[in-house]
Amino acid sequence: MSAQSSSQSLIQVSVEEFARYRAETSETLQLLDVREPQEVEIAYIEGFQVFPLSEFAEWSDRIQTQLDPHQATIVLCHHGVRSAQMCQWLMQQGFTNVKNLAGGIDAYSITVDNSIPRY
Repeated sequence: MSAQSSSQSLIQVSVEEFARYRAETSETLQLLDVREPQEVEIAYIEGFQVFPLSEFAEWSDRIQTQLDPHQATIVLCHHGVRSAQMCQWLMQQGFTNVKNLAGGIDAYSITVDNSIPRY
């Protein structure tokens, strides 16, 4: 999983690549889930920190102290749209290694782990 380019373009990572990388490496990934609490109650991937976009005002000013802006960061939502928005915002905040999980938890459930409920 390559580092974020200096042009600040959004990098997508497939659910297959994410699962393979996570299984094959001991590198600690910073995993962010921007879905709403009721969505997380339905389906969750272990290890993701939840930062609901609806609560942006509550956590956005602390993002620099809660997260490492240089650590490899994967952002997840339901299908990949909200997480892409979060990735763009994180890059604007100086995060240098951010990737969007393409297809979100829905694609992960279909392709990687069908024990995760779809909704």
